[in-house]
Amino acid sequence: MQVLFKILRQKSHQSPHLETYTLDVEAGTTILECLNRIKWEQDGTLAFRKNCRNTICGSCGMRINGRSALACKENVGSELQQFSQVKNGELPEITIAPLGNLPVVKDLVVDMSKFWQKLEAVDPYVSTKSRSIPEREFVQTPEERSRLDQTGNCIMCGACYSECNALAVNRDFVGPHALAKAQRMVVDSRDTEVETRLEQYNQGTEGVWGCTRCYLCNAVCPMEVAPMDQIGQIKQQILDRKDAQTSRAIRHRKALVELVKQGGWVDERKFGLFVVGNYFRDLQGLLTLAPLGFRMLASGKFPLSFEPSEGTEQVRSLIESVQAKE
Repeated sequence: MQVLFKILRQKSHQSPHLETYTLDVEAGTTILECLNRIKWEQDGTLAFRKNCRNTICGSCGMRINGRSALACKENVGSELQQFSQVKNGELPEITIAPLGNLPVVKDLVVDMSKFWQKLEAVDPYVSTKSRSIPEREFVQTPEERSRLDQTGNCIMCGACYSECNALAVNRDFVGPHALAKAQRMVVDSRDTEVETRLEQYNQGTEGVWGCTRCYLCNAVCPMEVAPMDQIGQIKQQILDRKDAQTSRAIRHRKALVELVKQGGWVDERKFGLFVVGNYFRDLQGLLTLAPLGFRMLASGKFPLSFEPSEGTEQVRSLIESVQAKE
């Protein structure tokens, strides 16, 4: 079958433009094979990264039909089935673009420098006092080693980084790839710096509290590392160690759970007072809420009462059961 490949081409610091190529391909042909054919048969100037062709190295990360993926993993048939709506007399189309949140070097090749710098920022290496003991092995039980399996599958392809909404608006956020690696260090039985790490990952919106919990990183990860889940586990470790007075981010989570336990859903009247106003302790924080409160009152959008949801007792029981298990 014939397929149109629309590729977003660009040189550094220049405006991007679409170029279209037509290929006769089979449904099982991978996107990477198609790119190879375009380069070898039609346009030798097309630039993209590749290496293993077996979903191991992560080199061929790019945006295929609007979401980040590995070109060696996705094939023409599945792409057309999921994303193409062909009109009569028209050829099916597949759109390919470079990864997001990273500057373009040329065509589908992006500059990964910032990606690696942010990984380095979480110190993704085991730090242990055992290193001072010559010839001592770092022995782990099968259970301890199994805790590293999921995060150890990360191939640093950049798909999660490319889709991260938090990075799009907050360039200081360290990124889902780095925090997934950070979680690997936190649960590694050989590491002796867990408390120091958690303090580091707890810093403002640069660390775990910068995550917007959009789940896009989980959706595009080709290795099922589930970065957002790993970020959630780090948050829980921090929450277990801190009280509501530590920071607004921690207070936000604790107040949310507390209010849901009380009424089955969030009492919005109290939520801002507890989080921003620090349970009426922060006068300056309370004053910042006043303009919003007056505008809501004037427009009739301020809830004057709160009605607990049905099944509040069941909701409370579920939350307490999960907390007890954790």
